[in-house]
Amino acid sequence: MKQEFSLAHLTVLGCAPPEMVYIAARAGYDYVSIRPIFMGLPGEPNYALAENRQMLAQTRRALTSTGVRVHDIELARIFDGVTVRDYLPAMEVSAELGAKAVLSSIWGGEREYYIEKFAELCDLAKPLGLSVDLEFVPIAAVRDLAGAADVLRTIDRDNAGLMIDMHHFHRAGDDPAALDALPREWFHFAHLCDAPAVIPTERQEMIRILREARMYVGEGGIDVAGILAHIPHCVYSIELPNKAAHEEMGYAEHATRCLETLKAYLARDARA
Repeated sequence: MKQEFSLAHLTVLGCAPPEMVYIAARAGYDYVSIRPIFMGLPGEPNYALAENRQMLAQTRRALTSTGVRVHDIELARIFDGVTVRDYLPAMEVSAELGAKAVLSSIWGGEREYYIEKFAELCDLAKPLGLSVDLEFVPIAAVRDLAGAADVLRTIDRDNAGLMIDMHHFHRAGDDPAALDALPREWFHFAHLCDAPAVIPTERQEMIRILREARMYVGEGGIDVAGILAHIPHCVYSIELPNKAAHEEMGYAEHATRCLETLKAYLARDARA
């Protein structure tokens, strides 16, 4: 089965969705994973396509002219006080663009609360033909594989999935073999990147690396192949923000190198 690749928005966050699509096309990606849910983080651009009809039209033209497709959108965070319906306009627009999934993570609230809100998100996404894929993050409320599996088993929604990020999986200290016990239908896509083997003990350093200093696959200390060996065939979305790399060579070249180094790594692993 042919391996398909997506360019995640965090890798080229300075690029608006239309530019991102053209960069992905030139580099050889099959998909883009866009960020049309504005998170309000300091310095982060607002790509809320549901509120910017001109950018939406430009994105649609870029997709049509290149043949690149939208795979997923992000980030539908669950936190204490969240109004899940606020994500609906972004999900509706993404469905119009042909997206398959919504990425979510859980950052606060008691267990009963965040499980209820995640289930609500799944129910809103289902009529749109979207899965909701839960990503655990080691600095969030749901921070490891066991916590994510607990949520998915509890809500028992057929459009809920599990998204494994190589950086987060390694930082959480999870065992790749534990993935074998999980339902295969949970796995729709994975985030690919590398990072230093040493796990930071300071929260701010963890954030710095995950936001701006991830490494090309095969150039860090994460056993990416060892994790992938326990994940069924799915789309590989490259989420590899690296501030130094994109400032030196530009987003287009950085995105190209992300894909080239991953393909070379996978080829070496296949020959091993």
